Amino acid sequence: MPTEKKISSASDCINSMVEGSELKKVRSNSRIYHRYFLLDADMQSLRWEPSKKDSEKAKIDIKSIKEVRTGKNTDIFRSNGISDQISEDCAFSVIYGENYESLDLVANSADVANIWVTGLRYLISYGKHTLDMLESSQDNMRTSWVSQMFSEIDVDNLGHITLCNAVQCIRDLNPGLKTSKIELKFKELHKSKDKAGTEVTKEEFVEVFHELCTRPEIYFLLVQFSSNKEFLDTKDLMMFLEAEQGVAHINEEISLEIINKYEPSKEGQEKGWLSIDGFTKYLMSPDCYIFDPEHKKVCQDMKQPLSHYFINSSHNTYLIEDQFRGPSDITGYIRALKMGCRSVELDVWDGPDNEPVIYTGHTMTSQIVFRSVIDIINKYAFFASEYPLILCLENHCSIKQQKVMVQHMKKILGDKLYTTSPNMEESYLPSPDVLKGRILIKAKKLSSSCSGVEGDVTDEDEGAEMSQRMGKENVEQPNNVPVKRFQLCKELSELVSICKSVQFKEFQVSFQAQKYWEVCSFNEVLASKYANENPGDFVNYNKRFLARVFPSPMRIDSSNMNPQDFWKCGCQIVAMNFQTPGLMMDLNIGWFRQNGNCGYVLRPAIMREEVSFFSANTKDSVPGVSPQLLHIKIISGQNFPKPKGSGAKGDVVDPYVYVEIHGIPADCAEQRTKTVHQNGDAPIFDESFEFQINLPELAMVRFVVLDDDYIGDEFIGQYTIPFECLQTGYRHVPLQSLTGEVLAHASLFVHVAITNRRGGGKPHKRGLSVRKGKKSREYASLRTLWIKTVDEVFKNAQPPIRDATDLRENMQNAVVSFKELCGLSSVANLMQCMLAVSPRFLGSDNTPLVVLNLSEQYPTMELQGIVPEVLKKIVTTYDMPWNSTSTYTASAPRRA
Repeated sequence: MPTEKKISSASDCINSMVEGSELKKVRSNSRIYHRYFLLDADMQSLRWEPSKKDSEKAKIDIKSIKEVRTGKNTDIFRSNGISDQISEDCAFSVIYGENYESLDLVANSADVANIWVTGLRYLISYGKHTLDMLESSQDNMRTSWVSQMFSEIDVDNLGHITLCNAVQCIRDLNPGLKTSKIELKFKELHKSKDKAGTEVTKEEFVEVFHELCTRPEIYFLLVQFSSNKEFLDTKDLMMFLEAEQGVAHINEEISLEIINKYEPSKEGQEKGWLSIDGFTKYLMSPDCYIFDPEHKKVCQDMKQPLSHYFINSSHNTYLIEDQFRGPSDITGYIRALKMGCRSVELDVWDGPDNEPVIYTGHTMTSQIVFRSVIDIINKYAFFASEYPLILCLENHCSIKQQKVMVQHMKKILGDKLYTTSPNMEESYLPSPDVLKGRILIKAKKLSSSCSGVEGDVTDEDEGAEMSQRMGKENVEQPNNVPVKRFQLCKELSELVSICKSVQFKEFQVSFQAQKYWEVCSFNEVLASKYANENPGDFVNYNKRFLARVFPSPMRIDSSNMNPQDFWKCGCQIVAMNFQTPGLMMDLNIGWFRQNGNCGYVLRPAIMREEVSFFSANTKDSVPGVSPQLLHIKIISGQNFPKPKGSGAKGDVVDPYVYVEIHGIPADCAEQRTKTVHQNGDAPIFDESFEFQINLPELAMVRFVVLDDDYIGDEFIGQYTIPFECLQTGYRHVPLQSLTGEVLAHASLFVHVAITNRRGGGKPHKRGLSVRKGKKSREYASLRTLWIKTVDEVFKNAQPPIRDATDLRENMQNAVVSFKELCGLSSVANLMQCMLAVSPRFLGSDNTPLVVLNLSEQYPTMELQGIVPEVLKKIVTTYDMPWNSTSTYTASAPRRA
């Protein structure tokens, strides 16, 4: 079937407007009219029909148009009763006349809206010369470059090349395109011309290249920043980088570097111009990925105590399948250590020939020799990270084979073993920085009072626990397993220094008696119980002590628990089954990317500071933490593969996207786009979502692409990223398979903006839109400690806190009002506001109506003579934030 023609130039937009489109005309009081809009053939006016007005009145002169505004950013849109039902991406407004009247329109799709916005902006810029300008640009930089590529293939200067060569050339320039799709496009073109044969002419090659290698969403973005040219010059690119991408300290040299790196044509490089092809290449490069490159290296403070970090941890590391029948293999350790894991598990049992072996006891898993595992750990321990590696030793060996274990570890690991006794005068564990290159043994240790060469200690047997529970239905009290004891040799005990395994009793006992070098392990079920019933105590406990959480023994299939259920309580060592892919491992892998994938992530300050209080199950904002609003627009997708193992629909893919927020309960939410039918190559979604993030330091964003199927939606790809690693602006999200491999050429194109919360917000909880009722301003409150001297000191802090809250809220409200008057949404930044409003600063005769004064502490706007009322309002609103700041600054000493 013929495919729909894509927009690839301003000429396409103008031609489409002359043909006309049905648009919805929005009026106040929820009134919406369906009208057919078209551009007059002479391009002098915009008309609509049918209309009760005289045909000469149902039009707007192009000359009278002041501005074309995207989104629902006029008073009529904001006050319309059904505005919430109108897509932001399909709405646009034509501002015209001396009184800045607005014609508010809604297209049937974002593409149609973009065609009208782009075409009208060209007409405003070039007027009656638009056609001349477009005709002269037909032989533009891009066409010249594509023609040159054709000539390089047509070495004999025949004027045509083979279909095979044409297809291969286009594939080389756009590797994600399928050969079959390129061939089909050439065949469609030949059929439309009733042409026989398979030879491709230069004109045909250029046309198909334009059609297949132009992404309309990127073209519309380019013309938005190019002042209606078909390329970006260095100043345009600077503006894009600073206003949209948030690049600081930008200059023309940086712009030129980008142009020279990504612009494919020599002409563009020489002139300092970035064509649509160079711009597309740049936006798809790692430079514009969603992940902040600053986090690709260790970027957090590594000098805090070990207990202040989340630690990438593996459970039953030796398994490569399930924990009941699966094989044991040293590749499990290699995989985990290469992935940045910093805590691996060794279940050691007596083996034949006096050689200890590793496997899951009481099960049918195979065995591997202890010595070979220690060899592999020695080889790969610091392959991905230089920070300390913890060996969680679950020892079930006889004294005889325990001594063999000690010999192997001392001989193979040597000086890497950290055996220094803990400093009794300290209160916290050493830092990862101090422990670089060292291997810590977490295991049972004899008491200091034991004088012999061996002694007995309590057993810590996860396998026995699983064995006992295999036939039990009731597992409500997992901590009631009978305590067993076993003999431990002193030599092995002495290898344990600051990770001594002890049994957890209760929080109050631990607060009073537990030593900072003692580590407790919690069964997942027990840890969940404490997380729900004692969330505050659990967080406080983990400020000083390391807590290891391991999966429930009932997870025979080695499925994974949700690590965030325990990270939110501050648990550092949440042991995951690395061999089992899926959502939970996606969260684990994504989370530990944020600090150079070194296996350690610094916990939020509210979880580390002694005087702070944080309850993991909070359902609202966190005291002392400013909530953020995350705005995500899913624009398009590229080259989605067919889900593995599904062949029912041939090559057809019906994709949709889920955006999930994972974090504390108050932040967990999800939203999904509509399904785009039968388009896995270049689906356009154009849907925007907003999420309130109350604890950004613990939040993660997960993008999931699924194939919509009536039998069951199938997984295409995903990408999981910590909130703190998000880059704002226009970004590509590289998709990964179920097992974590990068899917070649498959990505999402998104726009990300992060703003402070304003008012009650409109948070989304699990896909439901819940609007908070209007309420009085929230102020941070101080907890009473019932220690009179301390409470008296902090009582004086309350008035300044209220003042600061008022100042921040007033500032945010004023800035949002200014954004609205500039015709932008609350997502916009001040630079974008100045870009949007600056054309209004000049009168019809090019005399300035507003002058910016840069000599003051803050830039001020000064009106020049008589100006339109709307401009007065903009200037007044602009001054409000700075006035409130200066008022506060001036009165602060008196208040103090």
